[in-house]
Amino acid sequence: MTQSPSLIMTQFLAWVAERPRTRDQAVEAWHSCPHISVWEDAVVDGLVRTENDGHRTIALTRRGRALLEKAKAPAL
Repeated sequence: MTQSPSLIMTQFLAWVAERPRTRDQAVEAWHSCPHISVWEDAVVDGLVRTENDGHRTIALTRRGRALLEKAKAPAL
């Protein structure tokens, strides 16, 4: 992802960062419309990963956290 993240991607990354979420919660909450594939896009783009912690918790990757911080930064 070389361009600025879309608003929905920024919202998804903020949602993940807000508190621990399971993979099932993410799929249920963000895979409701086949035309909006934010969950799948985040996985493919390496922005989130599934932790092998017994709960299948999802977390932002370093790249995902950097993208979220960039999106939150005021435009100069």
